[in-house]
Amino acid sequence: MSFTYLLRRTFSAAFALAALMISAFFLVRLTGDPVNLYLPFDASDATREAMRVRLGLDRSLAAQFIDWAADILRLDFGVSLWHNRPAMEVVLEALPNTLALGAIALTLAFLAAVIIGSIAAVNPGGWIDRGFNLLSQAAASVPDFWLGLMGVLLFAVTFKILPTSGFGGPIYWILPVACLFARPFGTLVQIIRGSMIEALNATFVRTARAKGAHAGRVTFVHALRNALLPAITVTGDLAAQFAGGGGVVEVVFGFPGIGKLLIDGILKRDFAIVQASIFAVSVVIFIINILVDMLYASIDPRVRVE
Repeated sequence: MSFTYLLRRTFSAAFALAALMISAFFLVRLTGDPVNLYLPFDASDATREAMRVRLGLDRSLAAQFIDWAADILRLDFGVSLWHNRPAMEVVLEALPNTLALGAIALTLAFLAAVIIGSIAAVNPGGWIDRGFNLLSQAAASVPDFWLGLMGVLLFAVTFKILPTSGFGGPIYWILPVACLFARPFGTLVQIIRGSMIEALNATFVRTARAKGAHAGRVTFVHALRNALLPAITVTGDLAAQFAGGGGVVEVVFGFPGIGKLLIDGILKRDFAIVQASIFAVSVVIFIINILVDMLYASIDPRVRVE
């Protein structure tokens, strides 16, 4: 991957990020006046006005935007109203939790999908293929929030073997990981199965079989290397989605990730938290896309970015 390509992608991402942040600035202010949310109903007009002055909300929207843009250029996102701490500091505490949760779920989903999809593709139309196809379609279709609620009801409330919510040791990660695992697993099985069926019928695979190559080597080395390319592309898209946090899943399980933080920030009209979260997630998505491009080029030597 050339430096010119990386530089071009960085510039295009910077323009997209600037447009996104400007949109976020105006959109978050449509959620309402935070003064009405943070002060009691019977607060005096003088108290309300004093808080607006402190937050800079008494100024015109144009003046607020100019000050905000100057702060953003210094990577200063302000202080969180709810946490009373620098917003980016709060975001950087939540982001690693989301990245770890998404990485675990996506890695397990990818590995399981490679195995299941490859086995299903060996004998398309057989009973194993039909069974795995049904399983993957169900996994890809089930909503995350429903799976989370059912998991809480079954394993936390009924059998009492897992916690309903919270954050701590490995036991707190089981249900969130399982919920985030299902949809990418189902999607990737379908993609890998289709790609493997096509690869197993390719000329180079038939040649390898004719030379007496072991069936397992033909399937998991010769064919799989080519079948992984579309799966890697989809995995990159899924990773970018997970970077934004499994918002609903994190809310269901009270998991302190960026998704829950962003939703809480919107509900609490914490403008600084919302804008800092969007910025951090956007940067992570850009990095993920670059890494996917590099991985794609390393697996397929025909792919070269000039």
